[in-house]
Amino acid sequence: MNKKIKKTLFLVLPIFLGVFLIWLYLRQFTQEQIDEIVYNIKNANYYWIFLSLFFGILSHLSRAYRWQFMLGPLGYKPKFANSVMAVLIAYLLNLVIPRSGEVARAAAMTKYENIPFEKAFGTIVAERISDIIMLLLILSVVFFYQTDLIIGYFSNTNPTNKIILLSSLGVVFFVFLKYIKKSKNSFILKIRKFIKGLIEGVGSILKMKKKWAFIFHTVFIWLMYLAMFWAVTFTIPQTSHLSFEAILVGFIAGAIAMSITNGGFGAYPVFVASALSLYGVPQEAGASFGLLMWISQTIMVLVFGGLSFILLPIYNNSKS
Repeated sequence: MNKKIKKTLFLVLPIFLGVFLIWLYLRQFTQEQIDEIVYNIKNANYYWIFLSLFFGILSHLSRAYRWQFMLGPLGYKPKFANSVMAVLIAYLLNLVIPRSGEVARAAAMTKYENIPFEKAFGTIVAERISDIIMLLLILSVVFFYQTDLIIGYFSNTNPTNKIILLSSLGVVFFVFLKYIKKSKNSFILKIRKFIKGLIEGVGSILKMKKKWAFIFHTVFIWLMYLAMFWAVTFTIPQTSHLSFEAILVGFIAGAIAMSITNGGFGAYPVFVASALSLYGVPQEAGASFGLLMWISQTIMVLVFGGLSFILLPIYNNSKS
């Protein structure tokens, strides 16, 4: 398979997957259920949507500010406005072409702040490592507290069962690490390289001059992501009662959906609704929630990313 075909598939497959998931998901609903989904969206309490978007804006501002801690030690102090607009443009472009936003974000710093592309891009990669670590931590919390839902083997999951399960997983993980350490398989070598990158990323963060400020903003960003999800649960009555554990599981399901299609297109409502159904939320209510969450996030990215795309050159021309 040549590079052109690979590139085309990389761009087209996530879109087709999103469309397929929407079709597959909606065909299970009757017209009455679809009408209920539409009714829920029309009559949602949009105060909570705006609060969710406020949390989203705070996360983007914090991400832009956190970036300064990585660029500073390299000798660069970009304008905060440029950092914010570059971050928002990155989110916008990622809706169209996965991972293209990171390239555009680094390119914006090269053009408007004279930061070498490879250095700007390197900080973004290191930043993503910290985000992966946060996602893994949340996954660990979800797994520990919701083992009974994730692993159906235990009929009554108590703390003792959880400890036994986690201990068993620890042994399996240890054996797996031993295997990948010795294996010469190309796929295993990629996993080894990824793990090595994570370890090096953690090391670079701990050696950072303002590491505690960086860690604070990393935690704050993910708290804001969770707050966005939490706020939208109050938009419709059927999800306003959800427990913190249910919110965590739904949040993780949404995060996975965001990673497999462009900005969660098609996958986000499906994954979130399926996760919430574990907590007794009807599928039509779960779909309504997922759509409200995804549509509001997407509109925010389109509006602020689009404005940033227009204003970034204007702002910098006015400063020159």
